[in-house]
Amino acid sequence: MKRKSISLTVLIIRAFNVRRFQRDERGVTAIEFGLVALPFFAIIAAILETALIFLASQILDSAVNDSSRLIRTGQAHEQNYTASSYRTAICGNLYGFFDCARLKIRVSEVANFAGANIGVPADPVTGNWAVVEEYDHGSGTSIILVEAYYKWPIALSMFDFNLSNLPDNTRMLSAVRIFRNEPF
Repeated sequence: MKRKSISLTVLIIRAFNVRRFQRDERGVTAIEFGLVALPFFAIIAAILETALIFLASQILDSAVNDSSRLIRTGQAHEQNYTASSYRTAICGNLYGFFDCARLKIRVSEVANFAGANIGVPADPVTGNWAVVEEYDHGSGTSIILVEAYYKWPIALSMFDFNLSNLPDNTRMLSAVRIFRNEPF
């Protein structure tokens, strides 16, 4: 049996090609970007989703604060507000961020500040609404509890990063105000 003999020249050329390949850095940037891209974009998406939830929560809180002033100062009483007109007052300050039909609002008169009870707005197991909507703006010097709840849909759910706190992949946003009406 004959053995193939490889000449010394061929070995040197092969070794040179391997070394040249090792020194060639073209395409390294693309490979490094491929390795870093997925975690980078996942972090960017997580930051954006977190910021969006904080923004939505702040918008809801501000809308409830502004609309509660209508009740506190007696304007809602003078203008004969109903649950529907109060919902319109809140939704007018939500900048189109929310679907107002999915917003749950409860305005109730309470006996005293210590007696104000904020229940669980949604069942933690099923995610079904537990809050009963009502509207009672009271009279002058009444203590009023205003609650607004919204199930914000979560878009990003990966790598054990999930901002939902309900089983239907939503996050409960809430805004609550308790105050004494001015005498009107």
